[in-house]
Amino acid sequence: MQAPPVRATAIPSFTDALRRVESLLLSGGQRTARRNAWTSVLEDRRRAKDRVEAQRFLERAADGRS
Repeated sequence: MQAPPVRATAIPSFTDALRRVESLLLSGGQRTARRNAWTSVLEDRRRAKDRVEAQRFLERAADGRS
């Protein structure tokens, strides 16, 4: 007797599951707005990090001159 073939199915990630729920609950425009807002948040964080790094660089440069 031969065993039936085993099928492997990928388990969706938590992010994939959230996106599927989001697509069921929100219309297309709301989904796009939410993604655009999150992209803006990430970009603001990146700019803030760049500002901190630039400030530290300038402070080190000023200390080197004194």
